[in-house]
Parts: sequence; structure tokens; C-alpha cells
Amino acid sequence: MGSEEIKLESPQTGKKPAGKFWSTAFELLKIAVIAFIIVLPIRYFLFQPFIVSGSSMMPNFQNGNYLIVDEISYRLSTPQRGDVVVFDASFIPGYKGERFIKRVIGVPGDTIDIVGGKVEITENGKKVVLDEKYIPSDVKTYGYNLSNNYVPSLLDKQIIVKPNEYFVLGDNRLNSYDSRFWGAVPVKYIIGKAALRILPITSMTEIVRPSY
Repeated sequence: MGSEEIKLESPQTGKKPAGKFWSTAFELLKIAVIAFIIVLPIRYFLFQPFIVSGSSMMPNFQNGNYLIVDEISYRLSTPQRGDVVVFDASFIPGYKGERFIKRVIGVPGDTIDIVGGKVEITENGKKVVLDEKYIPSDVKTYGYNLSNNYVPSLLDKQIIVKPNEYFVLGDNRLNSYDSRFWGAVPVKYIIGKAALRILPITSMTEIVRPSY
């Protein structure tokens, strides 16, 4: 009986051939490039993160809330009353490059009357008191005496919203720098609407337009 020659494999040293290393690196690079191509348009043209700074939208939005802003919807439709919008505040003297978050109260063609602590809307010839369920019932909305800065007064105010403009207010009516001071927002400055609150985790929610 003849003997059979057995060849023993040499033990692996743990080192990979250089060619395999570069092949793996190239695959990882391709994945990174593809991810960049996919994420970049979403980040800059569809959705953007926004961190709330200040108290003008309390109690509904707190300082430090992390929001996702939908930038695509207003390319297909127009802002609606009740939407929470983020806009470029560069049209306001002294606020170049800053972004504000406010709630749309008046749309083009509306007449807004701030009377006796309430907001009245005249739309298509019909006047109604705006039922703002998103602010506490004891909160009053006043016009402002500009010479006294943030000092509220019972000063009545009327605004006629022009085409391509939107009248916005902060939910914290006694501490909000908004359209009562500097007028309506030209539509070209509106970046998008707040769609999601993702931080803090305990307050994660979709941001929906209220019904009136």
C-alpha cells in the first residue's frame, strides 16, 4: 500500500493581502460618496434642522427644542393659517442672516384686527374672532406701542395683508418680536414649515396645523 502525500496548509498570520485592503477601502469610499449624494439634497433642499432659541413660541416650543423644517411643501403649495414657519429675518433691520420661528396668523387678502386682547380676521368680507386653542385661554394679544418697546398696551391695531406676504405672531404674545413690530413676512423669505420636533425625546411629535 503506497503512502499518500499530505500537504499541510501554513497557519494564517492574520495579515491580508494589500490588494484586498485597497479593494475594501474603495468599497467604503463608494458607500460614503453615495450616502453624500443622497443626503446632501435632503439636508439642503428638502429638510433642515432648526434649534429653537428664545421664548417667543412658548408654551408650544421651548428654548433648545430641535425641529425638522420641511422645505419642499411650500414649493407645491402656500403657507396656511396656523402653520409654524421658519423664515430668514434679513428683511428686518439689524437681523441679517438670522432665522425666526413664528405662527402664520394672516394670509394674503386678510384684514387683521387686534382688538381688546383678541385677534379678529376678516376674510372674504366675513369677520371672525380667531379661536387660538394653542395658546392659554388667559393670554391676551395686544398691539404694541413701539415707543415703549415691549410694553403691552390696549392699543388696537389693524393690518391688511398684501399679496405674497404673511402676518405672523409668536405664541408667547407678551414676549414676541413679530409682525406687530415690523410688518408681514414676504413669502420669498419663508424657508419652510416646522414638521417634526425630535428633541427632547420626551416631546417628540409631528407638528400639525391647528383647526379653527
